[in-house]
Amino acid sequence: MRISKTIITSAVFAAVLSACGGGGGSGGESHSTYSITLRADKTQLPLNVSSYPVGQGVYAPFSSTLYVEAQEGGRPIPGGEKIFGCNMAGGLDSGSLYYLDGDPEHEEEVDDGNGGKIKVPKAYRSITLSSNSGGNSFHFHAKNQAGTARIVCTVTDPRDKKEHSASVDITVGGTTGKPASVKMLVPSQQSYMGTQGNATRIPSTVVMQAFVQDDAIQPVSSSSGANVQVRILPGTDAAVGARLVAGVLSGGVLQLPSIGGVAQFSLVSGAETGPIFLEFTADRYDNNVGNGIQDPITIIDQISVIEAQTDALAVSDEDLGQVTNTISYTHLLTAQGGLPPYTWSATGLPKGLSVDSGTGVLSGTPDDVERVYQATVTVRDKNKLADSGAIKLTLIGAVTPEDFAIGNCNLNQVCPLGNVPGGQNFAYAFTASVPGVTWSFAGLPSWLTSGTTGVTGFISGTPKACTNSVPAVPPAPATPADPGDTGTYTFFVTATKGVTNVTRQVSLTVTGSCS
Repeated sequence: MRISKTIITSAVFAAVLSACGGGGGSGGESHSTYSITLRADKTQLPLNVSSYPVGQGVYAPFSSTLYVEAQEGGRPIPGGEKIFGCNMAGGLDSGSLYYLDGDPEHEEEVDDGNGGKIKVPKAYRSITLSSNSGGNSFHFHAKNQAGTARIVCTVTDPRDKKEHSASVDITVGGTTGKPASVKMLVPSQQSYMGTQGNATRIPSTVVMQAFVQDDAIQPVSSSSGANVQVRILPGTDAAVGARLVAGVLSGGVLQLPSIGGVAQFSLVSGAETGPIFLEFTADRYDNNVGNGIQDPITIIDQISVIEAQTDALAVSDEDLGQVTNTISYTHLLTAQGGLPPYTWSATGLPKGLSVDSGTGVLSGTPDDVERVYQATVTVRDKNKLADSGAIKLTLIGAVTPEDFAIGNCNLNQVCPLGNVPGGQNFAYAFTASVPGVTWSFAGLPSWLTSGTTGVTGFISGTPKACTNSVPAVPPAPATPADPGDTGTYTFFVTATKGVTNVTRQVSLTVTGSCS
């Protein structure tokens, strides 16, 4: 019995060994170390200076697809969620990572420029990916900063928790190192500066920078010596007494080195208001302005110097209506805001009219072609800031005695309009030889009415006729004669155009044969 028990125990032990692989093992298991690879379709991309969107294929010249794979003993690692972690380890200014997998969580809504919304892929600096057949893919998209972007992907072996990594470099654009543009940079909160000793505590020193870029819009640093020159241009009041300073350097011209394409200096104002014009120059030939400028790249920019901060200077557009030719005219122009005193000027006015520079009074005797004039009026304040407005006026001709004549009648005569029998309708029209005349009447008899049709003034009416006397027929008394409206009437007619007018005195006789 003991021997039998021992044999059974040995058989069970052998079966256990076989299950554990001690007798040959299973071919489906491996204990090899994880390995990871990372590659990119394109390892060099152009600068994306136009902010072209990310994409895939031939219409995505600024994007590259990346492929990450991990193996264990030459076979794909098991699949699963969030196995790969990929990160921008350098060159973040030169590009970003994208999923482009259609997942709404990886997209965001932006304005489409027409009042609507569109969905676009989100940009990431790091992403996580699942494993499908041991690998996955994602995308890199270039920005407008030249440089080399390094992307690193890692995978963790779940058995020993060790991380394995691979990386790839993608070069974005490049630089020529030769200046192609230069610009002035000023702090946004200080777009102007104060005069020296101003009482309103406006800073009289502004920190400024010159920014030098090449033809790929990349910063150009100094290679040797100074690579940008700054100069105060003469010719303005504010330029007198102003100077540039940078460390121990001071004067009207500075030559400065740049770091990352940026050269820093300060501008110190003088005692006068107005614009200061600064000239910035780089040398495309050798990126050095200290040894002579052979191929200049130059711009001119400005900054305003003011004595006090005020409401914005403004002059409103104005319609002056009709102005009569050859007749004296006066009008006061006004402005709002700014720092008085104001200085006025105007262009496009009719001959004979002008603006007083100190008072803003528009005056004179116009003598020009009769038409509509669109003039421009400009006001400048003590800070030498300016604003302009449009002045509209219609120059019309004056009405003269010669323009309103009744037959051969002149101004010193009573002009007869003739006779009208009592009881008959009468009408008379007055016209002038110039257009734009309006009419008025004074002293009309009660039986006459006046009116205007177009450019014609008229009067009309029916005078009452006279009646004879009727003898008495007892018992009724006699009826006396009624002269009606018989008689001569005088009244006044006035033709007006603009500020001028001509008045004529006229007469009209109502006749009758009653007694």
